Amino acid sequence: MNTAKLGIIGLGYIGQLHLKHGLKLSNAEVVAVADSAPQALEKAKEMGIKKTYLDYTELLKDPLIDAVVISLPTHLHLACAQLAAEDKKDIFLEKPIAVNVAEAKEVISAAERNSVKLMIGYPLRFNKNFLKLKADMENGLIGDIENAHAIYVSCGPFFHRADGHSPSPVPEWWFNTKLTGGGVLMDLGCHMINLLRMLFGEVVEIKSQLGHRFNMDFEDSAMCLAKFSSGTVVALNVGWYSQEYLLRLDVLGSVRNVSVSHMPASTIATAYQLLTRGTTSFIQPHFDELQHFVNCITNDKVPCSTGLDGLRDLEVISKAYKNPIDL
Repeated sequence: MNTAKLGIIGLGYIGQLHLKHGLKLSNAEVVAVADSAPQALEKAKEMGIKKTYLDYTELLKDPLIDAVVISLPTHLHLACAQLAAEDKKDIFLEKPIAVNVAEAKEVISAAERNSVKLMIGYPLRFNKNFLKLKADMENGLIGDIENAHAIYVSCGPFFHRADGHSPSPVPEWWFNTKLTGGGVLMDLGCHMINLLRMLFGEVVEIKSQLGHRFNMDFEDSAMCLAKFSSGTVVALNVGWYSQEYLLRLDVLGSVRNVSVSHMPASTIATAYQLLTRGTTSFIQPHFDELQHFVNCITNDKVPCSTGLDGLRDLEVISKAYKNPIDL
């Protein structure tokens, strides 16, 4: 296969990003999109998409589509992924894979049963700084990793929503743990746990301390202490309480210490990158992960972040929820 024909399901902020990137891929063609909001479909038409659907099941019936990018709220992942698999579409599924471990296993089972590829969207795996860190660790340049500190703090669903990228007010499903599977530990924590597993191996033990700054029934901050199969111990700090974005990993080794971050560039640098490259260094990993997915389709390869990765991340999060740190 030389060109993969894609369908985008869900045109929220991340879905719009995938659509823009899909249109730039040389070995992919976005042939259809689906969203329940007519205005989102109108915007897609303005970008050149001819086939638009209010009901994604209609999109899945299109025999020309090879694969779908699912960017729906978490509670809709299972049903959509199952139908996509049954229609023999390869699947790029946004994180987290599902609302809980049981549903994650059903997603994986559907993909395996129908022999379709399943990739979970984890852009930090494609960040060049983290990939260099991984290579340096494997080459012994950092030495034995004694411990590390991982931080991912942002405003979560409580960010400014007047830019047109996200629905306003905040959709109710964000505040229903039956639909999300949890709070910030699910939303941001799965990104960091997946990254840490890539670097340090499987989690053998984890405990958590959950915070409720906004006095809701889900955690808006979480601090976890995790031990990995490599022997490294990591302190993980995630939160939705800050309007200032911070994503950083500090690694303390026996040879040297390294601090790696994934942060937006300054306004001037961002404008320059958009003018010269058409994208930014902050967004580039999202482009690269979609390119990887398409390459796996056209070359019949297994994606680097599989459904099993998504399942392992949820298993770790579930264990963290059940193991509080006594303070």
